[in-house]
Amino acid sequence: MATLESTPANATHWSRAKMAERSGLSASTIGRIWKAFGLKPHRTDGFKLSNDPLFVEKVYDIVGLYLDPPESAVVLSVDEKSQVQALSRSQPAFPMMPGMPEKRTHDYFRHGTTSLFAAMNVEDGTVIASTHRRHRATEFKKFLAKIDQNVPDHLDVHVICDNYGTHKHPTVNTWLAKHPRFHMHFTPTYSSWINQVERLFAEVTRDLLQRSDHRSVQALEKDLREWIKAWNENPKPFIWTKTADQILESLGRLLQRTNGGGH
Repeated sequence: MATLESTPANATHWSRAKMAERSGLSASTIGRIWKAFGLKPHRTDGFKLSNDPLFVEKVYDIVGLYLDPPESAVVLSVDEKSQVQALSRSQPAFPMMPGMPEKRTHDYFRHGTTSLFAAMNVEDGTVIASTHRRHRATEFKKFLAKIDQNVPDHLDVHVICDNYGTHKHPTVNTWLAKHPRFHMHFTPTYSSWINQVERLFAEVTRDLLQRSDHRSVQALEKDLREWIKAWNENPKPFIWTKTADQILESLGRLLQRTNGGGH
């Protein structure tokens, strides 16, 4: 099909008008054909395949924690949502009215940034969180200490996090050596999709940050703390269903298609 196997002159992708001109069909007919085959040339999704030599082992390790967590332990999905900006709109918003969505200005003033540190219990969805103005190994060590204070002493702590340098800093490693109940599990490179806390951050963004209007970092941090408190009053764990084998099979099919093996 021309939509999949070619591009128009002087353009990166087909539009309905361009394809209609090329094929002699009407633009509405092109639209119906694309809809029937699930084609959306105007859209693109980003991806980056992991180059981690231990990719398979790490997928099995982390998915194993989700599907078959160890006894007498808590499994925490951990990350930092860094550089969260306190933004105030240049003009007040116009409220939603019947037949008219809420209107907000596109320009705003910046009032500084903070980082949201979060550890989500993958079993029950509860979250331990902190905000820090900086995003260094020192802050991550403080957050680990907060986790240590909040998790009952008789439980081991399995921490799933990415390969960011602060997570492997000597300062952090020294702290971990003194707290042997902590077990670190690092996600493969370019594989944030496997860390469940990223879905929590998507919820924070959608519920709070997309339309936020904060005139100070303090106001932003207060709202973040209140959002986490409300979440913990009715936590929603994200149910992981795919096995490691199913994930690896799906990635294999994607590689086959992108390498031309799907024709």
